[in-house]
Amino acid sequence: MTDIKSQVQGYNAFAKARDIRALVEKTGNIYESLAIISKRANQLNVEIKHELSEKLEEFAISSDTIEEVHENKEQIEISKFYERLPNAALIATEEFLNDQINHRYRDDDKEEDGEDRFHRELSI
Repeated sequence: MTDIKSQVQGYNAFAKARDIRALVEKTGNIYESLAIISKRANQLNVEIKHELSEKLEEFAISSDTIEEVHENKEQIEISKFYERLPNAALIATEEFLNDQINHRYRDDDKEEDGEDRFHRELSI
């Protein structure tokens, strides 16, 4: 698994207008597309938080006094980098539009017995 830094190279960190037809094209339904993007954004948030925690853990100094504050320039730079990353929803939208998200319904192998597709659980 690659880290977030290499994954988001070239992504614009700012929100921009999207063509809704491009989002609907892949699933046939805007709500379904947004559900997929939302679920992937949640996964990205967890990955980013875990990755940042791992990197900052290297700088962790256990001390008994709260008064001691140690500034580390590397730690500050790492934190600033993660603050400048695009929002997870923007990354997920880019991935969705570039066909980088594989999604399926967990009960696709079962027969359709009139069940509404939105009541099934989505996994990506």
